[in-house]
Amino acid sequence: MKTFLAKKGEIERKWWLVDAEGQTLGRLSTQIAALLRGKTKPEFTPNVDTGDFVIVVNAEKVKLTGKKESQKVYQRHSGIPGGFRTETVQQVRKRRPIKIIETAVRGMLPHTTLGEKQFTKLKVFEGQSHSHGSQKPVKWESRKSKTGK
Repeated sequence: MKTFLAKKGEIERKWWLVDAEGQTLGRLSTQIAALLRGKTKPEFTPNVDTGDFVIVVNAEKVKLTGKKESQKVYQRHSGIPGGFRTETVQQVRKRRPIKIIETAVRGMLPHTTLGEKQFTKLKVFEGQSHSHGSQKPVKWESRKSKTGK
């Protein structure tokens, strides 16, 4: 039996519509990252971008468990002395709620040029409306836990 390797021209891409309302951030992000990488497809090849496009709506309604809303901190540094900044999830949610999902998914993709290319296929929106209706995205149902909750 020969090993199958996907080629650039043979890849079929779908558009998925994901509703983030009430979803737990980490569990949602892992499933989005798998769709972006193409790990849900039988023709998955690690060194080829076989993933699909993902549209996430209601980004501001994503759920965090425990005390993460006030205790989880995003850090960045501008590169100049005194340029270190920190923000809690509450502050980021007020200022730019799509950043919460984008940061979580980006961290779960490969930190290579291939991962950057896969990340460009993620489209996150506040609210229910999005600008990709002409692509006819398919509603994606999240995987439930084994307990059925």
